[in-house]
Amino acid sequence: MPEAAAAHVASGKVRELFALDNERLLLVASDRISTFDVVLPTEIPDKGRVLTGLSAFWFARSEHICTNHLLALRDDGRSTECRRLEMLPIECVVRGYLSGSGWKDYRATGSVCGHKLPAGLDESAQLPEPIFTPATKAVTGHDENIDRDQALELVDAARLDEIERYSLALYAFASEHARERGIIIADTKFEFGIDQEGRVVLADEAITPDSSRFWPADTYRPGGLQPSFDKQFARDYCESRGWDKTAPGPELPDDVVAGTRARYVEAFERLTGFAFNAYVADPELVLT
Repeated sequence: MPEAAAAHVASGKVRELFALDNERLLLVASDRISTFDVVLPTEIPDKGRVLTGLSAFWFARSEHICTNHLLALRDDGRSTECRRLEMLPIECVVRGYLSGSGWKDYRATGSVCGHKLPAGLDESAQLPEPIFTPATKAVTGHDENIDRDQALELVDAARLDEIERYSLALYAFASEHARERGIIIADTKFEFGIDQEGRVVLADEAITPDSSRFWPADTYRPGGLQPSFDKQFARDYCESRGWDKTAPGPELPDDVVAGTRARYVEAFERLTGFAFNAYVADPELVLT
């Protein structure tokens, strides 16, 4: 956990951020879970460790595509020492399949974030090729999908081209790895920052059950919702309660907590090839 000298800098939906010194931050992933951008009152045990370990696993294997903020993992398995960056004010979403807000936009307009798609696609259909679909970073409320022109109001053209290129390359790399392990990455979200030399750096988390839709490949059938290894299980419960998606969110019953934890852990173990308990005992395992 944070050392005595570390100053608390900020709280996110599921993370706490501390300043270690002028060049390093400590990112601590809690067990909080958010659905529809609302933090629920019930935590998911070990969720923070899954997010931290999976992110570190991807960071260690994707340096050839884009440098990242990871400096070290702490022994608790949920804390990451990372480089200070100036974060870009944009969410970098890549979609390989038509689901979630992308499906809603497609049904309404035939397009997703300015990408005109073929007519007649079903829900969860694989897209002809992955698309870059940026979104705003909402301080409160929901992130909003935006098109390229709107993104250019937040990031200059050269930088936008660069993060789009990195996002698509990272998605392609991770998708191939995951598919070999029986998981489809339907979509995922990246965040980037700028270091002191002006370079783009992958930051926050990478390709986790919180930032992605993970579907089991062996049961994939387009034409409706898919079973998943992410927080969709908790989302579905919340929606079944008739919740209006504003705070406070509903309490999660024990079976939904256990089911959500099991899905997170299974995603970790399938993607990394390591037993989750082995990671808890030695977090640096995922860096090997």
